Formats: sequence, C-alpha cells, structure tokens
Amino acid sequence: MNIKPKILIVDDRPENLVALRTVLKHLDIELVEASSGNDALKATLKHDFCLALLDVQMPEMDGYELAAILREEPKTAHLPFIFISAVYTDNLNVFKGYENGAFSFITKPFQPEILINKVNFFIDKHKQEAALFELNAELRNINKELESFSYSVSHDLRAPLRAINGYSNILKMDYEKVLDENGRQILDAICNNTIRMSTLIDELLEFSKLGRKEVQKRDIVMNELVDNVLIEIHRSMKHRAKIKMGTLHNIKADQRLLHQVMLNLISNAIKYSSKNEVPVVEISSEERNNEIVFSIKDNGVGFNMDYAHKLFGVFQRLHSHEEFEGTGVGLAIVHKIIQKHGGRVWAEGTPNEGAVFQFSLLNN
Repeated sequence: MNIKPKILIVDDRPENLVALRTVLKHLDIELVEASSGNDALKATLKHDFCLALLDVQMPEMDGYELAAILREEPKTAHLPFIFISAVYTDNLNVFKGYENGAFSFITKPFQPEILINKVNFFIDKHKQEAALFELNAELRNINKELESFSYSVSHDLRAPLRAINGYSNILKMDYEKVLDENGRQILDAICNNTIRMSTLIDELLEFSKLGRKEVQKRDIVMNELVDNVLIEIHRSMKHRAKIKMGTLHNIKADQRLLHQVMLNLISNAIKYSSKNEVPVVEISSEERNNEIVFSIKDNGVGFNMDYAHKLFGVFQRLHSHEEFEGTGVGLAIVHKIIQKHGGRVWAEGTPNEGAVFQFSLLNN
C-alpha cells in the first residue's frame, strides 16, 4: 500500500497556508495545516510527519518555541523542519533558527522552485528511511524463521541419530560375541559416523547463529584466555604437542567469541601437527599498523597455498577425513567471528613443513 508522505504546514495567516498549498499541490504528498503552535502540536499526536514547514512570527507561540517543544518530544525529536519568515530575515534570526534545530531557513518572498526542491529532498529521504525500515523488519522476520528452522532441523536430525547410535550400542553389547571382526568394525563405523554427524549439526547451528549474535566487547587478557582454551583442549583430546606461548597483547573483543576462535585454531594446529615426531605449536602476537596480529603456528602437514582461498569456506577441507577428523566448519566459524569484529584472518603454509594461521583486530 502506497502511503503518501505527510507534511505539516504551520502559519497563523490563512492566505499563507493557501500559498504553500498552491506551491506544493503537484507533489505526491498529504498536507496537514495548522494555524497555531497548539494546533500543530495536536496534529503531531494524530499524524506521523516527514517534514514541517514553520512560520516564525505567530501569536501565543512563535515558530522557535514550537520547534523547541517538538525537539523535546520523543515522537518529533528527529522531525526535520524548515522555517519560513518574511520578518525575521536578518542573520541573527536565521542563526537562531538553525540553533533551534532547523534544517533550512527560507525568507519571503521566495521562489517556488527553492521550496519544492527542499521539500523533495526530505520526501526522498523519508522514502529511503521507510524502505530501510521495511527491509530491516523483513530481515528480522527472516532471522526468526531461520532460528525456528534451525531448531527444527536440529531436533528432527538429532532424534534419528540418537536412535541409530542407541540401537548400534545395543547390538554391540548384546550380540558382540555373535558378530565377527568385520561385523564389529561395521558397528563401530556406524557409531563413529553418528557422533560425527551430531558434531556437524552442532557446528552448523553455531555457524548459523553467529550472524544474529551481537558482539559484546570487553577488555581481554589474552594469556589468561589462551590458558583457559588449553585447559579445555587438554580435557577433550589427547595430544603430545609442545605448546609455546609468549606474552600476548591484550585486546578489546567479545570474550566468548574470541575463546572460540583460539579454541578452533589451536585445536587445528595440534591436530595437523600430530603426525610429526615432535609436534610444536607456537602462539604469539605483534602490533602492526594499529592492529594486533595473533599467530598460531605449527610444524604439521601444512598445505598448498594454491588452495588457501578454500580454507575458510563451509565444508572446504584440504585433507580427507581419513587423514584428519573434522567437519569443515571450524575455520568458517573463525572467519565469521573475526569478520564481525571488523578484523581479518588468513593463513600461510607449505606442504609437510607446517602452517601459520593469523588474524588481526584493531588495537583499541
């Protein structure tokens, strides 16, 4: 439905209201007239205006006083208005008009084209804001639908996975002696793949939620954050990597999200260096051009730089699942989080010589 923009015109002289109406009659707008400041205030309660044209010299309440009241009311605090005056045309009064929040000041007599151009400017601005509001509302609805869909998918996929895993474990416990070695291997593969699928669902849901999460920045002591990440890693996976960490720069960021970044990058570094006789992971930071660059370096299998552009995409993997377990979502989550912080993430590697993953955040 096409709703015409509404413009409030305020003047105590009827002939001036007629003149304004005549000048603006060809514009696709709805004019609401008021012959006093009080009438104008009443009109703002009933209508939503995109612009107000205010006469300065009026009895009881002049244009400046009306403007001051409009600025104090939440509904009209941002309403643009133009002062029109034949009397108060000196520089002092023009300045007073701008001081009271006017977007423009027109002195009478004026050329109709000048007023029409100014009014058209605010009509276009209003239409753009209305379109942006509708787009944001549409995006909010889409996000709600995605959230509902994500929950539904998560629930509907997890239920059969739990059933498959449960029945497979029953088979292992009750019929293990009946099954030969090949049968037991098949059951193990079923169980392992259901666990892998469940992990993949969790990570996909986490990735989908990132776009809706607000970044809550706070001061972070990075050495403490990484220490907590390492404790979590030691509890969840066995490894023999030697972790080297220098004194890291502190940063202002979302602690929970940055914890996830370091968890994913350090876990990857440990995983991909695990086949080295002496796996080493180095964690460091440095300041470059008003940015803090964090680096996670390993001496693992590395990668071919020709495929570096694939690293941070969803399901993009440079090594098979048989070589190294994984879902192909972890680095995409890292990229999304750093992007939400206004930073950059990249990687360099050499086959069989290791890799270094780096991300930068503004030095606050």
